[in-house]
Amino acid sequence: MIQIEQTLLSESLFEEDFVCNLSACKGACCVEGDSGAPLTMAEIDRLEAEVEQILPLIPVKSRQRIRETGVFIVDQDGDYVTPLNDGKECAFTVFEENGTAKCGIELAHNAGKTSLLKPISCHLYPIRISKLHDHDALNYNQWDICSPACKLGKELKVKVYQFLKTPLVRKYGEDWYQQLEEVDQLLSKDNN
Repeated sequence: MIQIEQTLLSESLFEEDFVCNLSACKGACCVEGDSGAPLTMAEIDRLEAEVEQILPLIPVKSRQRIRETGVFIVDQDGDYVTPLNDGKECAFTVFEENGTAKCGIELAHNAGKTSLLKPISCHLYPIRISKLHDHDALNYNQWDICSPACKLGKELKVKVYQFLKTPLVRKYGEDWYQQLEEVDQLLSKDNN
């Protein structure tokens, strides 16, 4: 693990390649898995305040689910997550005609209907954050549904952390990200 400020980073963020290949995976990360997208309390507050602007953009079944449960549920691990439809896709998922899953929250944001971009846990994927006392532990979550992203990342020579620059800056700031790049340069020198 590498420490930058109050974060602990898995070396795999610097070693593995990744570029999301939505045309290949069709947004499977919005559909697969045991629970919904992890949410922060701030995100829950914003979703509760702005859900009425998001609901018209998502399917009727999803609207009904969110009206029944609210914008979040507590999963089996005790985490606050988005509700799922029938144990499958996130209730905020919108499917395009070709079957690609997209985030309804992000679509609402892009349409100027909500200030919330999308949950940071989704924006950062495939990085997952765990709380360790007063540190955030950032780990690369390797999952077979992202095989096309790993292949594309290798072809383009883009590391996990590089692909996720925008959400990492959103979460931790420009200065923190600059330190991340400096660590990568030091690791690259050590490997040569």
